[in-house]
Amino acid sequence: MPVFDRAAVSPSAVAAALSRRRFLGTASAVGLGAAGLSACSDSESGATDGKGRTVVEWWNIQTTEPSKTVWPERAKAFEAEHPDVHIKLVTLENDAYKSKMTALTSSGKLPDIYHTWGGGVLQQQIDAGLVEDLTDAIEPLSDAFVGVAPDPYKFDGKMYAMPMEIGGVGFWYNKAHFKKAGVTSPPATWSDYLDAVKKLKSAGITPIALAGKEKWPGMYYWAYLAMRIAGVDGMKKAADAKDFTGDDFVKAGERLKELVALKPFQKGFLGAAYSTPNGEAATMGNGKAAMELMGQWAPVTQADAGKGVGKDLGFFTFPTVAGGKGDGYDIFGGGGGYAVRKGAPKAAVDFLKFFMSPASDKLLVKKANLMPALKDAIGSLTDPNLKLVSAALDKATGFQLYLDQAYPPALGQEINDSVAALIAGAKSPEQAARSITQVAKSQ
Repeated sequence: MPVFDRAAVSPSAVAAALSRRRFLGTASAVGLGAAGLSACSDSESGATDGKGRTVVEWWNIQTTEPSKTVWPERAKAFEAEHPDVHIKLVTLENDAYKSKMTALTSSGKLPDIYHTWGGGVLQQQIDAGLVEDLTDAIEPLSDAFVGVAPDPYKFDGKMYAMPMEIGGVGFWYNKAHFKKAGVTSPPATWSDYLDAVKKLKSAGITPIALAGKEKWPGMYYWAYLAMRIAGVDGMKKAADAKDFTGDDFVKAGERLKELVALKPFQKGFLGAAYSTPNGEAATMGNGKAAMELMGQWAPVTQADAGKGVGKDLGFFTFPTVAGGKGDGYDIFGGGGGYAVRKGAPKAAVDFLKFFMSPASDKLLVKKANLMPALKDAIGSLTDPNLKLVSAALDKATGFQLYLDQAYPPALGQEINDSVAALIAGAKSPEQAARSITQVAKSQ
């Protein structure tokens, strides 16, 4: 997340009409003072800088290389062609970004351009009348996008964000550790996976790196198990019914508890963040764990936070579960896109069209190691790790967006919280399913 990852959003309600008094209480709760909110003060339509240029404020989460360098380069390239426009970048770490965006959304005042994962979070912003309809701007590219890339941003037949990339979550593993432990091939079933964990532990190797503090990485396990057991259709039915208490979702928790009982995570995992020097990515990147369940950004973040695994890094899709309804090719994941606030300067839309032109996307894929959003850019994908993810996406028979983005913010937060509690031993599978359902029904 970069961090392209998607930490959970705050459960604060999205409401454009929120009173100033209540809003300031929300801002304080997420560590936002007036200074934190003033970042958008010069983002009003028609605002200019000291040189008379239109200011377009662009909030992103590209905190790691190479995208940390590529994003400013793209902004400067646009400015060179449009000297009357200044692209003001605001780059935030994932969790800080989520917290600030929740408060800004509640205030009814968003940045001109901002990162979004689509789904329920974007839907609430749209319902509050805060997001520009980009259908006409994106229409020329409608047939050029890769697979399901536009889907998270499409509501009632209209597009509300420009897709930037599309990717999937799977297990990244250290081949040398697997070999040392006698694990001859990536596990294809959940039973095989548990056996691999046991072999790794017997060999003195920490099986899994996990950022327990940030909660969303743990959610991946429950979400994937629910997908494999209930199937993508079962996930949709549960969401539509606002009821996750069915046997399939309880079983997902039970299977996860089987894993937790093996004590497979690194020491101190409950307090570990994702991309910090001692976090999940560094633990994996420095060879101190054999696996992590993470998205396509993992190799870049491992190398940025740690040393990187290099040629020993491999990838395999989440195992199947005996008796499950889900297909082993179904993928859990998402991508990233950029939305535009209602009333933003026209230059904001012009920049996004520039940023995601076929020529620019090829450059993003080649220089920033992004998964391509446009078909024309697939040929520019040279990173062997990303090719593995791309191959899995090509085979995908079903796709499920990250749960903390697919659903309304409060529900996404509850899923993350309940799964974290389940992993920590504070909730049973049944209690987690009931808590999630209770919040779902309240939405």
